[in-house]
Amino acid sequence: MGLRNAIGRLAANEDLNFLLTNRIPRHALTRFMGWFSQIETPLVRDASIGLWRLFCDVDLSDASKTRFKSLHEAFIRPLKPGARTIDTDPAVLASPCDAIVGAFGRIESGAAYQIKGMAYPLADLLGDAAQAEAFEGGWYVTLRLTAGMYHRFHAPFDLTVEQLRYISGDTWNVNPIALKRVERLFCKNERAPITVRLKGDGAQLVLVPVAAVLVASIRLPWYDAARGVREAGPRAETLSHTFAKGEEMGWFEHGSTIVVVAPSEWEPDARLFEGRTMRLGQALLRKRQTDQPGAS
Repeated sequence: MGLRNAIGRLAANEDLNFLLTNRIPRHALTRFMGWFSQIETPLVRDASIGLWRLFCDVDLSDASKTRFKSLHEAFIRPLKPGARTIDTDPAVLASPCDAIVGAFGRIESGAAYQIKGMAYPLADLLGDAAQAEAFEGGWYVTLRLTAGMYHRFHAPFDLTVEQLRYISGDTWNVNPIALKRVERLFCKNERAPITVRLKGDGAQLVLVPVAAVLVASIRLPWYDAARGVREAGPRAETLSHTFAKGEEMGWFEHGSTIVVVAPSEWEPDARLFEGRTMRLGQALLRKRQTDQPGAS
């Protein structure tokens, strides 16, 4: 515990944290991590998993297995059946992942916030000005996955994927320290906005997985079973793929962020607050109640 506490104190030093996780060759280190994490040599595997568990708060009690061939396999571990409860209320948009709520609020004048006082244009994040304009008055929620968390993300509702856009970019760290220092950080990083249509009311929603330093890839196995989304380069593709609420959609090969962009008829769950640790399947947004015709 003494070593872990010492590491925690060092990580809490904002200048040092920013230096060690950002003022480095981010792309080269990320590519190296993608290669290194898949080494299955027992000595390398055991040492790397041990260091990961030392530096990160890792809980494997809900994983489907606890022995892994590589660090990579540990990062992308699936859960035991029933390890998460998906809120089945049709008026609830569930959290697509385990995460910490970084920020949330109204989309006003085309802007969202990565952290208090640091706005960014939604059009830049999505790579589509017309689409961003359609969400004016809607909501955004930023969900940050730490390195030790469950790294897979799931459908927040019964939905159909209508478009996948891939936008190449940097790999800045997405922790709060970097978010306070790097303007428009999410708009600079590699990302893959996924536009979906919700079953029932037909509302459009966008899930934006954002890569970060050491994230070797964003993987969508239903789209490409063999490669990460960056492999084919920048693009926007029209698709049609359905998911049931809670069904797995993809994973990060390290921790990162998902920005959920929703229309105005949905609003944050009353229990949502910045800094809350969410579990996959918990209520994230709720369908806004409207007055019934003839109601007083």
